[in-house]
Amino acid sequence: MIDLHCHVLPSIDDGPDTIEGSLAIVRTAASTGTHTIVATPHVNRLYRNDAATIAGLVDELGRQVTNGGLAVEIRTGAEIALTRLDGIRPDELRRLGLGGGPWLLVEPPFTPVATSLDAILLELQRDGHRVVLAHPERCMAFHRNPEMLRTLVREGFLTSVTAGSLIGQFGEEVRAFALEMAHAGLLHNVSSDAHDQIQRPPGIAAQLRQAGLEPLTEWLTQIVPAAILSGEEHIPPRPSITVSPSTPRRRRRRRFLLGLNGRSEGSH
Repeated sequence: MIDLHCHVLPSIDDGPDTIEGSLAIVRTAASTGTHTIVATPHVNRLYRNDAATIAGLVDELGRQVTNGGLAVEIRTGAEIALTRLDGIRPDELRRLGLGGGPWLLVEPPFTPVATSLDAILLELQRDGHRVVLAHPERCMAFHRNPEMLRTLVREGFLTSVTAGSLIGQFGEEVRAFALEMAHAGLLHNVSSDAHDQIQRPPGIAAQLRQAGLEPLTEWLTQIVPAAILSGEEHIPPRPSITVSPSTPRRRRRRRFLLGLNGRSEGSH
C-alpha cells in the first residue's frame, strides 16, 4: 500500500518528536502492508514548514529506514492548510507537491463555515495545481453544504479520507459522512494520517475491512495514489465492485445523500 498522508517526520509538527518515533511509525506501517509513505507535515500558520526542510528530513529518515532494514520508501509532500495558501510563493508551492509532483494535499478548515472555500480551491486549480482534499469528511463546511464537495469532485478534485474516520475514530457524524462519500463514489483514497504508532497509528487495511470497503483496497491504497505520485492528470476509474454498506450505529438524517440529489442544506 501507499500511505499518501502521514505525519512521519520528526520534530516538525504534531507528529513524532524524535527520529526513533518516526522509525516506530515506519515499522508499524511496514507490518501492515505499507511499502511507500508520503511524508506530509503540516504547512500552516502554526507550523511554517518549507520544502527544503521537509526534503532534508525525508532524506535523513530514508537513510535511517534503509539502515534499519525496512523496505519502505519515504517520499516528500505536505499537508497545506487552505488558510496558508495565500502566503506561499508559487515556486515554493510547486515544491510541496505529493512526491514532488503536481498534486497538492490541501487541508480544508474544520469550521462549519468556511468563507470562499470552493472559490479558493478553484482558483488554485486555475493556477495549474491539482488538488487532493485532506480528510474532507472532517470539514464541517462540507457537512453543511455537501453539494459543494460534489461540485469540486466533478471539477477534478480528489478526496483522501483518513482510515480512522471510517471506524468512528473522529465521531459518528464523521464516520457516517465518510461512508456516504464512499458509497456515493466520491472517495478516491484512504490514508492513515498517522501521527504516532499508538494513538494515531499508520493502519489502513484493517479499517477498510471493518468499514466494508475491502474490495476497493487496491484501488484506494495503491492504484490511485500511484497515479497521483506519477503526476497523472486523471486517475484510473473506480472498479465495478460492489461493496457492502456499513450501517451507522445511530440513525441520522442523510444530509450528504440529499446533497447528491441536488438539494444541499447549506449555502456558502
